[in-house]
Amino acid sequence: MSFQQFKIDPRCLKILKAQRITEPTPVQKEAIPVALEGRDLVATAQTGTGKTLAFVLPALTRLASRRPVNNSMLVITPTRELAQQIHDVIKEFGRALGLRAVCLYGGVRIEPQIKELKRGNAIIVATPGRLLDHMNRGTVRFNRLSICVLDEADRMLDMGFLPDIKRILKALPEDRQTMMFAATFAPRIRGLAATMQRDPVRIEVGPLAKPIDTVKQGVYTVERSGKMALLETVLDEPAVESALVFLRTKRRTDRVAKVLRKRGFKVQAIHGDRTQSQRQKALDGFRKGRYKVLVATDVAARGIHVEGITHVVNFDVPGTSDDYIHRIGRTARASATGDAITFVSPDEWEALGAIERALGRNLPQEDWEGAVPVFSLSQPAGSSKHRARRFGGRRSAGSFRRR
Repeated sequence: MSFQQFKIDPRCLKILKAQRITEPTPVQKEAIPVALEGRDLVATAQTGTGKTLAFVLPALTRLASRRPVNNSMLVITPTRELAQQIHDVIKEFGRALGLRAVCLYGGVRIEPQIKELKRGNAIIVATPGRLLDHMNRGTVRFNRLSICVLDEADRMLDMGFLPDIKRILKALPEDRQTMMFAATFAPRIRGLAATMQRDPVRIEVGPLAKPIDTVKQGVYTVERSGKMALLETVLDEPAVESALVFLRTKRRTDRVAKVLRKRGFKVQAIHGDRTQSQRQKALDGFRKGRYKVLVATDVAARGIHVEGITHVVNFDVPGTSDDYIHRIGRTARASATGDAITFVSPDEWEALGAIERALGRNLPQEDWEGAVPVFSLSQPAGSSKHRARRFGGRRSAGSFRRR
């Protein structure tokens, strides 16, 4: 199947051809025809499966088929980075269709955004907080809006944006097309869809809350005090071309990045306390290869959609299985392969067990010199009872070499 089989604007097809994008992904195959009809939809698919084009192509095709109207399309997304990346995609297609777009997010001065809004834009991409700020100031109105998209809706709810989302939706015309995209279809998503959509088409592509098959997963058991040395050794491996390292806190993120920088790694840190210009500089440098390593917190990294990330390293075990899925989904994007490595210290056995139970299987242990005993309460697929699992070899000061 090709994009030619959809009734997408020919100018969009030309851009896809120039980008050598020829075949739609499964979520694009399912979502584009529904969106082109103007139907409401809820699409759940794993991260990295092409959800952005699944709504951008049909939405812009519909807008281009009639006279452009200011603020006729709104895309709401949880993070500044994701908002900017969606805006970049829309901007490229919109330029060919004569549709202007503006990106609204916090962390930067609001005056340039107000000036840009006054110029008039058919499409607005925004984070909830900054969008409400503009709405309260009266610098943006949606009385003629026809399309609304909530991207990464599950994460927006996780981040506490539900009150903001409800306030925004209340200010939008009821006669609109509403599309919701998420990685999971949690009960809260189901409830939100029931209140904000009209007879939506439900699209579910692939297993929910499961890692994609092209991600090779591995667990390295290690004392907490040995994680830093292990990370340096992992990053020195020839196969590691670009790596995204996850930690739970902003302070630890800065600390790890500082140590890696002293060890000679080309590294940047990204988290919520960094300014937008700092975050954008780090992302651009990582994307262009100036930095080999990006150290990040979960919230900041939610909007990182960079092709070619070969490795994801969970320096800290994720707090939930959803966070684990979203973290490792940063690699193996666009049908590529990737490695996801999780460092587990003895005091993190409960967090590891929770992830394994959610996945329905044990994560494979990498047998390396230096492994330590770690207990994991896991529930293997097909098992009716939890069982304790002890893994990890004798402790050694040896190398990273796998046995």
